[in-house]
Amino acid sequence: MAVETLQTKPSRLTDSSRRGPAARAGKPRSWHLPKTVGGWIVLAICAVATLGMLVPVYVIIATALSGSHGAPNFFLAFPDAPSLDAFKGAWTKLHGSLTNSLQITIPAAVISCLLGSLNGYLLSKFPFRGSNALFTVLLVGMFIPFQAVIIPVFQFLNMLHLQGSLIGLILVHIIYGIPITTLIFRNYYEGIPSAIIEAASIDGAGIWTTFTRVMLPLSVPGFVVAGIFQCTNIWNDFLFGFILASPAAWPATVTLNNLIGTTTVDYSELMAGAVLVAAPTVLLYLVLGKFFVSGLTAGAVK
Repeated sequence: MAVETLQTKPSRLTDSSRRGPAARAGKPRSWHLPKTVGGWIVLAICAVATLGMLVPVYVIIATALSGSHGAPNFFLAFPDAPSLDAFKGAWTKLHGSLTNSLQITIPAAVISCLLGSLNGYLLSKFPFRGSNALFTVLLVGMFIPFQAVIIPVFQFLNMLHLQGSLIGLILVHIIYGIPITTLIFRNYYEGIPSAIIEAASIDGAGIWTTFTRVMLPLSVPGFVVAGIFQCTNIWNDFLFGFILASPAAWPATVTLNNLIGTTTVDYSELMAGAVLVAAPTVLLYLVLGKFFVSGLTAGAVK
């Protein structure tokens, strides 16, 4: 009996000691106020920076809700009679352009991310002679300003009879997004062990099969980062949409700019339109924000 007791007690202690740290690690971390002067200084700086970013947002929303009564005399004052009339008027003028922006952004972002992932896969896992030079040339494309290529692009689309159409804008954004998506996926795939590729080849998988069945399922963080970059850049584009699209294919940013009249400006409707145009990208960051930082650092450490 004594022997059984001695054998049972250490096992219980061992099990509890094993479960203890895991259980403590699974508890949510509680928040505490800073206990040092430096901590209070950092907290104060963060609070002031947050307030500085939220004040313009508050002013935009308050101006949009002022309606036909006009904005309050003091810019931080909330309207006495909030109204959604400005949002209704802005939606009437912007809903067609918002649809155009969605039709441009979604296919352009998806296709450019797929092409960038394929380029990054080949450049990182199957380097060939001149691959580094080709990658450098692709990176140079990231730093070419839109204004430098707008005339050749206009002529190229006109030659293809795509100038002024949604398809032409989609094609431009796909081509212009390939360098940044290639950079993101190449760095991400560098962090994936090459042994996975070798194991797939031993099992008889070729380059394309390995890419579709092995690499793509592992590429979700990379697609999140590249997708957010592409969706934000394409949605907020103004120059390409203004010059390369006809009025029927204008994106939301161009139509929003045209809400500014030649003689008078309805600031309530203009601010309401700004909220409607900015809402999709804000929602995108709110939904995928927690995956964004992890995707940025996924390929940082090998």
